[in-house]
Parts: sequence; C-alpha cells; structure tokens
Amino acid sequence: MKGLTQFAEDLKYARNIFHEDVIDAMFRQPFSSETKPFREHLIKTNPVVSLSAVDYDLGVNGSAYFDTDTADYHVSTQQNGIGNRGRMYRNDGVDIGQHEAPQEGYFVGHIADGEWLQYTVNVAAAGNYTLRFRVAAEAAGGRISLQSNGRALVSGLSVPATGGWLKFKDVDVKNVPLKKGIQQLKVYMNTGGFNFDSIQFIK
Repeated sequence: MKGLTQFAEDLKYARNIFHEDVIDAMFRQPFSSETKPFREHLIKTNPVVSLSAVDYDLGVNGSAYFDTDTADYHVSTQQNGIGNRGRMYRNDGVDIGQHEAPQEGYFVGHIADGEWLQYTVNVAAAGNYTLRFRVAAEAAGGRISLQSNGRALVSGLSVPATGGWLKFKDVDVKNVPLKKGIQQLKVYMNTGGFNFDSIQFIK
C-alpha cells in the first residue's frame, strides 16, 4: 500500500514536465509540414534580447530545421538514424548539448555543413542592429549566414577558434537592417565544425 501511495504521489500533475515539442511531434507533425514558434521571440531594444539557439521553431526536418542525421521512426524506412546526440532539451533531430557549470543552459552542437535552424521572431522596431553570435570552436573554419523571409542579412560570417568546444565567444556583425514585424529568421551553417549558443540583437 505504501508503494502505491508513493506511486500516486509521483504521478501528480505538479510533478510532471510538459514538453510541447513532444506533443507537437506526436499529433501535428505527422500530418503537416507547417512550422510553429517554439516560444515567443520579441526583439526589442530595452533590454537587449538574446535568442537562444535551441529555441528554433517546432516542425519537421526540412521545415523548421535541417539536420543531416535526424531520427526517422517510420516503420516503412527501417532507418532510425541518430537524432539528438545530446538527448536533452528537445526531442527531434537537432543535436543539443548542455553548458558546464557555472554557466547554465543549452547550445546546438555537432553542426555539419549545410544544416540550418529557423526562428519566428517579432521585431518591435525597424532599424540597424548589431547581431552578436555566441559560438565555440576548437578550430577556425566555420561559416554562418542569416536570412529574414528569404532576404540575405549576413553572408559567410567566419567562426574563429575560441580555445575549445565549450569556450564560447562573441562574434559581432554591425549594421544589419531588420524590418518591423513578424518574420522568419534562418541561420545557415554554411560550414560546420562549431557550437552555437545564441544571437543577441543590439540596436
């Protein structure tokens, strides 16, 4: 009886974590290639907004993101793939790692050439922004591009060697024009070999 009581206590709603991406993957994504925001991203001037790399849109591979080794659990294909190598935070094909203490949070890792991530954002005020990409790499050579609704904003930004996979540093791109309103930003990993933490928007 004591065991059943503890089991019932552990099953209480307050003790459970709601993973919206899991529910979305089970019930919407098998029937739709449309994307949805993972969370609200309001780009405003005060305070400075940081867009976390792991908060890309909800959706299937090729729509909300593109990862070269995403999982595939269709019975017909019999090819499960690797999926999220980090096995944390999100339940799809993007590889996610966790920062070491004292830093908290997550980052996108194991980035390969040609992969990309999409973010639905709402820019509060049009203008020129400094975009601060936070990245880490053992060796230089990575390259990043950014588009807004198909319009090129950043092309071939070089990712420097930062001293290690978990030693994150900022790389700035100044005078990037952003239009006001809701738009879809796509971060393209032209050349991989680095970890991606976030983008700050400084007006």
